[in-house]
Amino acid sequence: FYDELFAHGILKPLTSPIEGMVMKEGDCNFVAPQGVSSIIKHYLKESGAEVSFRQRVTQINLRNNKWEVSRETGPPEQFDLVVLTMPVPQILQLHGDITNLISECQRRQLEAVSYSSRYALGLFYEAGTKIDVPWAGQYITSNPCVRFISIDNKKRNIESSEIGPSLVIHTTVPFGVTYLEHKMEDVQELIFQQLENILPGLPQPIATKYQKWRYSQVTNAAANCPGQMTLHLKPFLVCGGDGFTHSNFDGCITSALCVLEALKNYT
Repeated sequence: FYDELFAHGILKPLTSPIEGMVMKEGDCNFVAPQGVSSIIKHYLKESGAEVSFRQRVTQINLRNNKWEVSRETGPPEQFDLVVLTMPVPQILQLHGDITNLISECQRRQLEAVSYSSRYALGLFYEAGTKIDVPWAGQYITSNPCVRFISIDNKKRNIESSEIGPSLVIHTTVPFGVTYLEHKMEDVQELIFQQLENILPGLPQPIATKYQKWRYSQVTNAAANCPGQMTLHLKPFLVCGGDGFTHSNFDGCITSALCVLEALKNYT
């Protein structure tokens, strides 16, 4: 997987200085110059899959030996098999026959899966703006709000005189949990206040982007599940994703391969 992504220029070795990063022996860190979404876009393009966005699934029912999947909007559709990769709590929120297909043992395993919650704030600056720090990213250990700051174009090695720098701020997990249900404007103001303490005198951004992750990284994965959980065999219904492994690229690939193996056994 890595060789393919390197060959296409989607991944490159991380060479920019990241202060405070904990490295374990044998670790290799990479960066996606066009953003992490470029990895997903690459695989979707390779697959030839037809992708539909903003189709939130609400129910899964068994109809004539097929899965009938209902959405928030639009009529239900039928499928020969279903693979669920959303955060585990959202699997448990689904209605329909799926609620009766999850065994008590499986339900306990799924209910034990937990995630951290956090916010991110992106700040975008005019071309020519200088952010005078010696690092491309920095882990913060002494702030109740901010955990990580990245000068993203510098981290990705795509600095340009024609495009302004961008700053990405990730909050701590305790901050994310505490302010999870607060208004966006209030949370954004708190992050700005703490950022000013860490990097005083930052120029005014020309644009901002705010992101809330209710389900960020997995803190407890499903126990005794080899990368996937099969809920029904005929027709096939399987759950996968980092909730069954761990939250990084390797964890997602491991789960994908386990789901693929389960599909092979089914077919």
